[in-house]
Amino acid sequence: MTNAHYRSLAGAACVAALLAAAPATAQDKTLTISWWGFNGEKLNQFIVQPFQEKCGCTLVFETGNNADRLNKIKIRGGEGVDVAYFTDGFSQIGIEEGLFQPIDRSKVPNLQGLYEMAQAPQGEYGPAYTIGRVGIVYDSAKVSPAITKWADLWRDDLKSAVSLPGITTTAGPMVVMIAGEKAGTDPFENADPAFAEIEAIKPNVVKNYNTGSEMINLFSTGEITVSLAQDFALGQLKAAVPTVEWANLEDGAIATLNTVNIPKGAANVELAHEFINFILSPEVQQATAENGVDAPVVKAVELTPEQAKQWTYGKEMIDGLKRVDYSKLNAAKSDWIDRWNEIFGM
Repeated sequence: MTNAHYRSLAGAACVAALLAAAPATAQDKTLTISWWGFNGEKLNQFIVQPFQEKCGCTLVFETGNNADRLNKIKIRGGEGVDVAYFTDGFSQIGIEEGLFQPIDRSKVPNLQGLYEMAQAPQGEYGPAYTIGRVGIVYDSAKVSPAITKWADLWRDDLKSAVSLPGITTTAGPMVVMIAGEKAGTDPFENADPAFAEIEAIKPNVVKNYNTGSEMINLFSTGEITVSLAQDFALGQLKAAVPTVEWANLEDGAIATLNTVNIPKGAANVELAHEFINFILSPEVQQATAENGVDAPVVKAVELTPEQAKQWTYGKEMIDGLKRVDYSKLNAAKSDWIDRWNEIFGM
């Protein structure tokens, strides 16, 4: 899932330890994967061990955050790993820098079973293996009326009650897009009206947060009652503050996609395609969704309401999401960061 991200890297050591203890099968056949390393035990159970048994190969890993791992691939000229997991903002950078190769879709037949948004989110390159969303969360015990649209963030009754994600986080630049929409302008063409709206929302903003845990703490201490958030933080947030709700936005939440690509210098391209097809199988997607790993992108996955409540799940929800043009966003981000920091005094 999506995404990512306030993803913890604490599971990386767990993955490494589990793999070190695994049988050394087919030592001549190795697949190297670049990913975050969170959810180590569950990934080992539902993906690593089953795929190693299926392919008669050994999986090895390069772990870390998006920026660090992408930079390693860049330094190596697209070599060193066979499969690379990234959020869509970072995979777009990799595509534009020529680090990834197109996917041979004939070798990934499970693509046909995905929601359309996940099949080819960045053209001929890798699919999304999970979809998340950015929306608004609010404490329903303290905020009335309910929040129903993005523009509600500017409401007068929310003065000193809102936290926004920092501009360098995954969701931060989306605030500029939302502000542009409120101003009736395209912030990629003319950012001035959008930043005028960000200046206008400043009295409502208590703090910019940079991690999910920081946002949850702000809710727990009562410093805020409203925030932008990615949906994978909702479970922990509701555990801390049970009255927090995900706003049903009439103008739509924003999609966040986690993608999987094959670097241009991959040593095991055939096996990489086999792995991507495996993680997109209905069986794997069902198991990972049921067990709290990732939201499914396979249409055939069926979840109970209890299993589904933490995920971006189902055709209606997915079809209602807004997409981000990361090619434009990545080009604008540097200027947006400077202008954001001027407003918030950073």
